[in-house]
Amino acid sequence: MTYSSDTFYIEHLQYDDALHLNKLLVSNTERLKRFLPKTLAANRTLESTKSYIISKIEAMQSNTEFVFTIKDKYTRNIAGLVILKNLDWDKKQGEFAYCIGEKFEGKGWMSEAVKATSKYAIHTLGLTHLQIIAHKKNYSSVKVAEKSGFSWRKTLKSVFTPINESPIDMELYELRNEG
Repeated sequence: MTYSSDTFYIEHLQYDDALHLNKLLVSNTERLKRFLPKTLAANRTLESTKSYIISKIEAMQSNTEFVFTIKDKYTRNIAGLVILKNLDWDKKQGEFAYCIGEKFEGKGWMSEAVKATSKYAIHTLGLTHLQIIAHKKNYSSVKVAEKSGFSWRKTLKSVFTPINESPIDMELYELRNEG
């Protein structure tokens, strides 16, 4: 998948992205640690980021998960990630997770990126049900879901446990393409 706007572009995660991905995640650890603990844990060092990328490339090749980078068009640095995970090919369903670096937040890039990757998931991969699961107080994530055309469906009770916290409720947003 490739997508380009005036200010950023999207492409599949590549091995050459290791340094920029590691810098993005390490420099944004505090703001991402509550909702992306597994991704952060897998990218603490440059070497672990290289291993993470290899595993994600293998996952893309086996159609079990897709990781897309959002890159600043002028610096070519990674501004964020869109991850299509929890794929169920029988149900034609997948879930999005995403993050963006603090200096790129509030520019509308993530909403545009989720819209573009949703089109890819529907038209290229053949998925019909896309989901975003966000905490109601993660206002930025909720805003991205809504601006990307996803609709709130229901509250999922105690489905996510942040590190050193009790289980918390999350909100389910869906985008359906029935044909």
